[in-house]
Amino acid sequence: MLKRLSAPYLGGRRKGDWWKWKLDPLTIDAVMIYAQAGSGRRATLYTDFTFALRDGAALVPFTKAYSGLTDAEFREITAWVRKNTTDRFGPVRAVRPELVFEIAFEGIQASPRHKSGVALRFPRMARWRRDKPVSEANTLDDLKTMLAQYG
Repeated sequence: MLKRLSAPYLGGRRKGDWWKWKLDPLTIDAVMIYAQAGSGRRATLYTDFTFALRDGAALVPFTKAYSGLTDAEFREITAWVRKNTTDRFGPVRAVRPELVFEIAFEGIQASPRHKSGVALRFPRMARWRRDKPVSEANTLDDLKTMLAQYG
């Protein structure tokens, strides 16, 4: 937060003499491997996705994201998920690893709980990378380089 020096401290929502300073997010291109239906008004759409990065010939899951796309994009992805589901685990659908998305996030840290060894802060889909094949998605090594640099 930035605050005018003469502004008093006030509880509640900051406005007027207070400004939230946001840095540009970090980004990485990842492959969607799982989809799950949303909730509320998006309960009929697949909106909750798990993403993976390439690690040699394997794909290693590293984050989930739920937001960042338009309703029209979610409808298009939902139709694609229904045609490309390879397995079901309760409400979760495994899909063919063909779609690449740019994932934006605010922070990165090491995590012993995740297969990738990395946890992201506030991940979201920045855009659908229709221009990128899976072979051009980032690798787990790329993420670990980001961890060393920003973590």
